[in-house]
Amino acid sequence: MTLFEKIIARQIPADIVYEDDLVLAFRDISPKAPVHVLLISKKAIPRIADAHSDDLKVLGHLLLKAPEVANKVGLGQSGYRLVINNGPDAGESVPHLHCHILGGRPLGWPPG
Repeated sequence: MTLFEKIIARQIPADIVYEDDLVLAFRDISPKAPVHVLLISKKAIPRIADAHSDDLKVLGHLLLKAPEVANKVGLGQSGYRLVINNGPDAGESVPHLHCHILGGRPLGWPPG
């Protein structure tokens, strides 16, 4: 069971900012920006490269909920970055599909 599955099951506490039947959003415990929220799939999909066509509903829902969550945490007007890491070399540390919502300051490009 991944760390995120334990958060979904409420075995590990988290600062939850949004939840519905398909996704859960909570504040990152090691933020990389003033606002850093993780939006995770409740379905255990290890990473975007492991998603299949039957995951279309979850994938679409995840992306459509990202702006709603960003607005909820105060990033709607100033802007935000969405990041999905795929694999360890990309920075993936938990093998469970999730999207980082980052903002609260100007974010440079390319990232560090």
